[in-house]
Amino acid sequence: MTTTQGVNRADKTHPRRPPRLERVFWSLRSFYFVTFNTYKRRPVLARPEIHKTFRNYAARAQDTTWRSDVMSSCRITRICSSRCLRPALRWLKWVAMLRNVLGKDLLRLGIQKPHWQEGFFDHLLRSSESYSEKGEYVRINPVRANLCATPEEWPYQGEILAIRF
Repeated sequence: MTTTQGVNRADKTHPRRPPRLERVFWSLRSFYFVTFNTYKRRPVLARPEIHKTFRNYAARAQDTTWRSDVMSSCRITRICSSRCLRPALRWLKWVAMLRNVLGKDLLRLGIQKPHWQEGFFDHLLRSSESYSEKGEYVRINPVRANLCATPEEWPYQGEILAIRF
């Protein structure tokens, strides 16, 4: 048992990383920016079959409302709304299941594993300004990646269900 300035370091009542704010405000509607990539950013997602599978999967998610539906050739990026006590666990499960479903399609298309980069990024949006900024970031992503000249030209985007901040 180590003590520093009278603080017991073996005491686990004060973890190194404080819990996220949504644990405190769990009943409020929270908005998140969630993104993950293909393995080594391989450009394998920009295909009608993959997009259809993704949209079907996301539309069936009963506990999550998805605003953005944008896939670049190697990245899936979402802005979503959800009420949940432990969102990181929810996103972990949701991303794992989506990767599994899409991975099966990729295998059917002859694209061998590994399909996905480990992990994912989730960020709690704290204001309508942040929501708007992330929305524009998601919308313009294919243009920045030189996949099209304007966001409207990118066929793998849209809204599954519109939400407001």
